[in-house]
Order: sequence, then C-alpha cells, then structure tokens
Amino acid sequence: MAQKLFVAGDLDGFFGLAVDNLIQFLLILSLCGGVLGFDTSLLLGRVLPGAALSIVVGNLFYAFQAQQLSGQTGRDDVTALPYGINTVSLFAYVFLVMLPAKLAALSSGANPHDAALVAWRIGLAACFLCGAIELGGAGVGDWVRRSTPRAALLSTLAGIAISFIAIDFAVRSFEMPLVALLPLGVILTTYFAGVSLPLRIPGGAWAVLLGTALAWGTTLVPGARTPVSAAAIAPAFKTLGFYFPVPVLSDLFAGLTHPLTRQFLVPVIIPMGLFNVLGSLQNLESAEAAGDRFPTAPSLTVNGLGSVVAAAFGSCFPTTIYIGHPGWKALGARGGYSVLNGVFFCVVALLGLSHAIAAIIPIEAGMAIVLWIGIVITAQAFQACKPAHAPAVALGLFPAIAGWGVLILTQTLGAAGNVLHDFAFADRVLAQPDAFLGAGLHLSGLTALSQGFMLSCLIWAGASAHLIDRNFGAAARFMLVGAALAFFGFIHAGQISAAGAVYRIGWASGPSWATGYLLCAIFFALTGAWVRYAGARALGGGH
Repeated sequence: MAQKLFVAGDLDGFFGLAVDNLIQFLLILSLCGGVLGFDTSLLLGRVLPGAALSIVVGNLFYAFQAQQLSGQTGRDDVTALPYGINTVSLFAYVFLVMLPAKLAALSSGANPHDAALVAWRIGLAACFLCGAIELGGAGVGDWVRRSTPRAALLSTLAGIAISFIAIDFAVRSFEMPLVALLPLGVILTTYFAGVSLPLRIPGGAWAVLLGTALAWGTTLVPGARTPVSAAAIAPAFKTLGFYFPVPVLSDLFAGLTHPLTRQFLVPVIIPMGLFNVLGSLQNLESAEAAGDRFPTAPSLTVNGLGSVVAAAFGSCFPTTIYIGHPGWKALGARGGYSVLNGVFFCVVALLGLSHAIAAIIPIEAGMAIVLWIGIVITAQAFQACKPAHAPAVALGLFPAIAGWGVLILTQTLGAAGNVLHDFAFADRVLAQPDAFLGAGLHLSGLTALSQGFMLSCLIWAGASAHLIDRNFGAAARFMLVGAALAFFGFIHAGQISAAGAVYRIGWASGPSWATGYLLCAIFFALTGAWVRYAGARALGGGH
C-alpha cells in the first residue's frame, strides 16, 4: 500500500519548491520584458502558461512515481523528485540565444516588436531541441550512472549548491537583515534542532509568514530598506485575467527553420542539453543516496517531455529535475508537495497572478528554505560517499566555484558599464586579460576552469575517487574522456563575455587542455602498470 499523498512536511516542501519556481517566473518577467522586449500579452498569454503547463506535467508524474515506489517497497517516507525550470538554461537562452537573435533582427531592419517575436520563436526552438537531447539521454542514463563514482555525481551538485544557491541566498539574506534573518533563524531552529513550532504550522510556513510580516512592517520604519511597497500592489493586480495555454506549433516551426537557430545549435543548445541530462543524472543519484531509487529512463523521459511541452505551448525555457531532493526529504515532504507546486503554478499562470504574488510576498521571506536546501545538498555530498572519497568531493567543488566567480565578475563589469552608460565596457575590459593579471586575477585560468564546469567536475572528482581506490585504469579512462571533451571544446575552451560563457565547440578547440588530460591518462596507466609490477615482484620475492 502506498504512503499518504499529503503529510505535514509537504507544506514545508511546497513553500520551498514554490519559492524556487517563483524566482524563475520573476526572472522570466524581468529578463524577457526588460532585456528582450516581450510585451505583456506575449509573457502572460504564451510564455508563462507554457512554462506552468510543463511544470504541471513533471510535478504530477514525479508525485505519481513517488507513490508507485512507496507501494512497491512498502515504505512511507518516499519523496518525489523536485522539478521546475532550469535556471542555468534560463540565463543561457536569454543572453546567448534570444538576445543575439533580437539584435540580429534589429540590425536587419526589423522593428522592436518583430525582433522580439523572432527572439521568442528561436527561443522556442532552443527549448524544443534541448528537450529532444534530454529524451535521447534517457537511453544512456543508466550506463552513465553505473560508470561514474557517486562522489563525482554528488560533488557537482554540491558545487552548484554552495556557489549558485547557498552563497547567493546568504548574500541576499544579509542584504535585507530586518526581513530575512529571522526566517533563516526559524528554518535553522526547525530543521537543525528538530523543534516543532506552535499551532502545528510547519517551519517553512512560519518563516514565510514572519518574513512577509516583517517586510510590510519595515515600510513603517523611516529609512529602513524593504523589498515591498504599497504603491506596487495596484499595478500588479491590473494584470489579472484568464490566460489559457494554447499550442504555438507554427511559431515553433518558424523557430526551428530559422537560419539563426543553426548558429546557436553547437555553441549553446547542444551543450545546455547535455548539461541538463548530466544534471538530471546527478540529481537521481542524489535521491538514491538519500534512500529513494527512481528508474533512470522514465525519469529522464518525462524531464525531456516537459521541455518539449513547454516549447509547444509558448515557453522558451527547458525544465529539469531539480537539485535538492535530500533537502525536501529532510523537510518531511513526500509526494503531495510536488502536486501542490504543479497546481499552484497552474493557477498562477492561468489567472496572471505572478505580479500580484511578488508584490505581496517578497522573495526574501521564503528564500531561507532554498538556502537550507543548498546546505543539505553540500553536506550530503560528503556524508553519502565513502569517507575516503571526501577529498575527491572537495576537488570537484572547484570548477563550480570558478563558474560562480565568472558570474560575479561579469555582473560587476556589467554594473560598471551601466554606471558609465557604456554598454560595451564589460566586453572591452574582458578582452584585456593582462589588466586582470596585473591586479592578481588570472582571468584566462578562471575562464578555463569555469567553462563546462559540470563536466570537468565530474571528470576530476571521478578520476580522484578511482585514484583513492587505487583503480588506476579507471582513473586513466576518466582522463581520456576529459581529453576528448577538451579537444572538442565542451570544457575549458572558449571565453567569457558580458553575457556569460561563450563556448568554442569544434575540431581542435582546446588542444592544450586535451594534451594535459592525455598526459595524465598516460601517467595513471603507467602508474597502474608499475604498481602491478611492483606487487608481483614483491610476491615473487616472498617465494
């Protein structure tokens, strides 16, 4: 018999997952409206309903999958895989696909409205193709999981969690201390100390309620920083209406056949599709380490179908199995939190509530839950692996931290350009690595370590885990894979721009890194041969 679909912990899990997904919705509104020039009718009438539909598809399936596993095993503690819009793809598709497409259309004489339409259609194509790659990955996912040490899969997630999730939300918490620190204290008390709060209200709900109350309370304090404003409520509610998702197949076909789409296929779309497959595999391994083993093929298939559905109904943004399963499990969530999340975002999109919710409930009130998720994922990478593999996990953190460093650098230069009213400032500065070297920052090394960080983390953590186990042949094979990836530019090659990483994928794109990996592979193989020879010689001497 399957577990109960809804338990008390599902409310906490829902708050955390909903806050995370709501952040993606707010980013879409901000970036698509402010950067790409999408009008309100396109955003509320096509993009967000398509995104919500894709979220519903995945959330309902993964909730069903959790109930199915519970029924098969007789356990009542199975947690559904978290699922939502892929944050990395969101930024990549806005700045590396749709913005260049819009600028190209403008330079060809299109008016701003038509240029935004071109960008949207090419974004639909990118999302669809990413989903197709994810579907293809379902066929090889099990083999990848069997061939890769757990330390390598979990280390990548820990790197992302500590850099792109935990640090970011910690910074934002201390930016708004009057609003965000108490919710953080509530979350830590509830989940570190295991304290049940009054009225049987989950800690996540208390955090959001208290954070929201503090946010509105600070509006009464002269000079206090607050993330909410009474003046923003009326305009936010003007967007309310009924926005039913409708197929946009003709627009999707126009994007797939547009000449610009082929230009973005190799440098952006294929790498993002591969990274999404890899990230999903890592999250499945994370779930298994927490006690919930879900089958790989159907999990990846529905993940890919979610992106295909998104593109078919107007969203440019792929969906993914989310990082954070151990965190949701620690909250006591089961399958109900996934259902609640899907229903919530369906209602939000259908009624155009995104602006209104953001105006009333600030992100700062609930982001402590997401910070907690980042903490748990980082801890799990060390706790769920063999203790001897801890150094391999630690080494695997470096590429993701470098990726975060690149993000901070580009954001800083972008802010400087805005102040100077010089929007080419960041690219001009980035084109002068010697200037950074003179200031003590090795920009070329930072760039190389950050490019394709999910893959390079996997390579180095996996090889290190095998070296710790004295499995030199397997470590050499990981280095050979790294050599191939570097040679074709999937890792290390390329550059950074004001918009982020720009890959240089093609024949002999990264020969120097490929040679370095090859030399390591040869050394590991020779070391293995020497160890076997020395062992055989010692054994022979004993006779």
